[in-house]
Amino acid sequence: MKFNNELDENEWLPISDLMSVLMMVFIIISVFYMLQVKRDKQKIEEIAVSYNKLQISLYNELKNEFSNDLLVWNAEIDSVKLSIKFLAPKNLNSTSPKIFFKPGSSKIEKFGTEILDDFFPRFLKIIYSEKYRGDIEEIRIEGHTSSEWLKTTLNEDIAYFKNMKLSQDRTRNVLEHVLLKKTDPKEKKWLKKYLTSNGLSSSKLILNIDSTENRTASRRVEFRVKTNAEQSLIEIIK
Repeated sequence: MKFNNELDENEWLPISDLMSVLMMVFIIISVFYMLQVKRDKQKIEEIAVSYNKLQISLYNELKNEFSNDLLVWNAEIDSVKLSIKFLAPKNLNSTSPKIFFKPGSSKIEKFGTEILDDFFPRFLKIIYSEKYRGDIEEIRIEGHTSSEWLKTTLNEDIAYFKNMKLSQDRTRNVLEHVLLKKTDPKEKKWLKKYLTSNGLSSSKLILNIDSTENRTASRRVEFRVKTNAEQSLIEIIK
């Protein structure tokens, strides 16, 4: 019996040692995992802070540049989306000299071309500067409409598709206008890479406080700046 007890103890000791080794391995893996999580958290925090600083800086420069023009242009700056919105006038009278597009038309009116010729070179000077150029992911020209179509009663789907084509044609014409005005080959090459036109029909309506559609505010053209900080966050999360 004494011999058997000694044998059992000799068998137990290696198993005990093995369990201790496995425990140490588990602890080491846990420590490395916690360190990795901490590093990822720090990266996300750093990018978030940088993104916030970039947003604020770019917004402030755009605001300082265009604050005196917004009322004349019937435009506004969105600090969250980093976009400049050119809104339709409250009175959609097609004879108005201050109209970007006539109702149902994708042709840029004289007032619209005057705005673009004044606005876009100043806009480009800011975003193409060395301070921001490396952080730009996309410059989106977005066309938005209300849900109605020329104040006629149409099937909801038909109105949506007609407005989709209209918004796409309008943003494409805006893109062509600003791009063809550029003579500097480097700027034009850069714009061809980052400038896009996006017709969104009535998919992004502006609503009143009571959640009803604000048709006037919904009719707009936006120049929106997207930075690459968002993509950096997505890559870390992946």
